[in-house]
Amino acid sequence: MRSRPSSWRARYQQRFAAPQTVVVQPTTWCNLDCRYCYLPFRKLKHQMPVEVAEALAQEVAQFGDSGHPVGIVWHGGEPLAVGQQKFETLLSPFEGLRRVGRVHHYVQTNATLLTETWCELLAAYRVRVGVSIDGPAALNAERVDLRGKPAFDRILCGIARLREHGIPFSVISVVGALGMAMPEELLEFLASLGGHSVGFNIEEIEGVNTDRQPPTAVQAEEFWRRVLTWSREHPGAPPAREVERLAEYLQLIRCGQRAEWERRRLDPIPTVSWKGDVVLLSPELADTAAPEYGDFMAGNILEQPLAEILRGAHRLGYVRDFLTGLGRCEAECEFFDFCRGAQAANRFFENGSLQSTETNYCRVSRQALVTALSTLATKETAA
Repeated sequence: MRSRPSSWRARYQQRFAAPQTVVVQPTTWCNLDCRYCYLPFRKLKHQMPVEVAEALAQEVAQFGDSGHPVGIVWHGGEPLAVGQQKFETLLSPFEGLRRVGRVHHYVQTNATLLTETWCELLAAYRVRVGVSIDGPAALNAERVDLRGKPAFDRILCGIARLREHGIPFSVISVVGALGMAMPEELLEFLASLGGHSVGFNIEEIEGVNTDRQPPTAVQAEEFWRRVLTWSREHPGAPPAREVERLAEYLQLIRCGQRAEWERRRLDPIPTVSWKGDVVLLSPELADTAAPEYGDFMAGNILEQPLAEILRGAHRLGYVRDFLTGLGRCEAECEFFDFCRGAQAANRFFENGSLQSTETNYCRVSRQALVTALSTLATKETAA
């Protein structure tokens, strides 16, 4: 375990790097009403003024050039709900940075609003697309519109348009109890969509999604065991994000490059709301009422430069509590070397404290993956 610096500033700098991702909320509104959604204001039609995008672009231009573009992630509500003209207006302030390779745009969308002209716009700005779809119709049944009607067919139409225009996309699937029980069907369907990768977000308790029973660690270990088996049997299928991360970790350890893995620090992931408010650590903490943490507000980019907000991150109570929790994780958890610590939002929504350690997210998304691989390896060795 590494030694703990004495000051909060040093502790923050030991754990966090300069941001490589900025999450941006162009609107609070979403045209869907998914039953597991965590967003509290998804039925309000707030939109980001162009002044916020302009201020953010100016701030990102001041970031040191790391050699890798900063990811500007447009994430909801439903980003495409602002309309093409408004979306292009929000992209425009970043255009000089994009053209010289300093930023790259990403959009996470439910794909239901994609049209020919939307695809042309996304292609023109080289926006990388992530599509949210939970699997075949039966597994996607929780994703409904504001009238309660299934969105499945509209999502498929949007994906078809992306493919027709040659726009690469990834897929993110929220996995609930039903999906956990049928991973092979889920994987086969997602592979058939033509995306370049898939990611699994096992359903979590967060935001306003607090009443549903999340999957258990036992269910998750079986899910990951079958995912790993299927993936090995289908080497040409799009890779699973979580499996790739574990494979990268193991490869570095086996090749004697542990130091490279350990040098990697966390991204503070500044999240900029439609009105310029900045939240750090987890996008899911945005719009969350938490008086003890000042509602997680770190500042507002219309009133304070983002660089200054980041320089003062170590002074924020919730960041200090998160650093304390990370230190406890490192000292106590056998999975820390791979996991690097639970997500801040999960600590808060599950345990009520960012100083806490293990969460159900840890158990089902990180620990269960490792134990599933270990179980498979043990069985193969015994055979």
